[in-house]
Amino acid sequence: MNIRGNEALRDRLAAEYVTGTLRGGARRRFEAWMYSDAALRTLVREWEGRLLPMHEFVRAQEPSPHIWRNIETRLHLKPERSRWHFWRGFGLGMASAAVAAALVATIGLQQVRGPSYDLVATLTDQQAQPALLVKADTRKRVLQVHTVGAAAVPEGRSLQLWAIPKAGSPRSLGVLGADGRGTFALAAGGVGGDVVLLAISLEPLGGSPDPNGPTGPVLYKGPWLKAM
Repeated sequence: MNIRGNEALRDRLAAEYVTGTLRGGARRRFEAWMYSDAALRTLVREWEGRLLPMHEFVRAQEPSPHIWRNIETRLHLKPERSRWHFWRGFGLGMASAAVAAALVATIGLQQVRGPSYDLVATLTDQQAQPALLVKADTRKRVLQVHTVGAAAVPEGRSLQLWAIPKAGSPRSLGVLGADGRGTFALAAGGVGGDVVLLAISLEPLGGSPDPNGPTGPVLYKGPWLKAM
């Protein structure tokens, strides 16, 4: 089977590979194709960027006692082992797969249906750790910012979101709330081919006094990615 000329099939298989719904021999064949197909590996990374941040919005679920006892028996776990640490990682991982699988279930050969936002950016700190997730609905002109990791705001300061263009001054997209979140009208300069990066700076309370750009340090940054 040759999938090189079938872009729709390549996209669907890449999505199923990331969510874990591609299994058995089909998964092994796909991995073999990736080994010699750089474009296919890039497609997989793009799907990872679209889907993996979504697990941060899924709450961990504690299993019922009888389910836990069955798992302990099968995995030969000692009863005194901490269940919380086990399920914190395992539960979030499974929830992530469930959310992503729900999205993949709606994949047609040409598009993904689901969330209304069409652009997403994961902003990371200097250690490349995710801190905030930015989503944009360019049709409704809405922009949302959610905290993902530790994006604490010092007392008396504000976090401000900027679009960084290829040329010219940064463009303010909004000042986040004290919890590091915010919903804004999407400014015309917030998206487009000239925007190379989104950035979060630490500013005085209420935002930067300079309309032409940040006055404080840039704490988080990341590029837009297409969600569809």
